[in-house]
Amino acid sequence: MNSDLKRKLSSRKFWAAAAGFVTPILLAFGAADSLAARVTALIMSGGALIAYILGEGMVDAEHAAITAEADDKNNNKV
Repeated sequence: MNSDLKRKLSSRKFWAAAAGFVTPILLAFGAADSLAARVTALIMSGGALIAYILGEGMVDAEHAAITAEADDKNNNKV
């Protein structure tokens, strides 16, 4: 996955903007306040989950790269 896309999907600002975009549209089309609140909650909780998964994946990838680099240095010393 493109790192720029990963960064955007893991951004709390992005998910707040998505919720801020969808909620007024729901209300403009006559959805009940409770439905708009539920949809907003789903967007924010889904965004938090996606951000966590992507963030952990980036941390794991960085850790693997550091470990591989250290292994290469140790193998070259022998």
